Amino acid sequence: MIRLLLVRHGQTDWNHQHRYQGQTDIPLNEAGREQAARLAPRMESYSIDTIYASDLERAWETAAIVSRGTGLEVRPDPRLREMSFGVFEGLSFDEIGEQWPDELSAWITDRSNTPPEGEPMDQFVARLRAFLADIEANRQDETVLIVSHGGPLKGIVRLLLGLNGSTRWTFKLSNCSLTEIMLYDPPLLVRLNDRGHFL
Repeated sequence: MIRLLLVRHGQTDWNHQHRYQGQTDIPLNEAGREQAARLAPRMESYSIDTIYASDLERAWETAAIVSRGTGLEVRPDPRLREMSFGVFEGLSFDEIGEQWPDELSAWITDRSNTPPEGEPMDQFVARLRAFLADIEANRQDETVLIVSHGGPLKGIVRLLLGLNGSTRWTFKLSNCSLTEIMLYDPPLLVRLNDRGHFL
């Protein structure tokens, strides 16, 4: 049995400003570093065997902070990067509507419509499937910590629980939240967007 611990990166300035980040490499802000530091003791309570993280700075730094007490090396995996939002990156929703109204409308209507210069949805899902296949093949009977971004982590939850793409916006993963899934047959969602370490 594999236990997956899914952690979204800490806050960045663009999170605070409600800007689309995608694959733009934005660092954590001080609030984000504090969030990760508050999560770290909780991670020490798990017997973690392996840690993977997106190689984008905000996820990589979060992983470095939350894993300090584990003594484990963090493994970078670009398949855990956020989806690329192309020309939408760096803009707020309102700014996208002003600058790219037709493209935004098409994207909202059908998420398989790719923002200009962005990553196609099928390509995004394929890299998540490939990552999960590697985990299931190589990490039997392990507890695996995955530090990534809202999009990929929600994608992993949907894939494992057999949810379709229309559920993308029906649940939230906050900065430095913890989601836990046990890979039974079928997989069991143990906790979702758990922020108890901030109480």
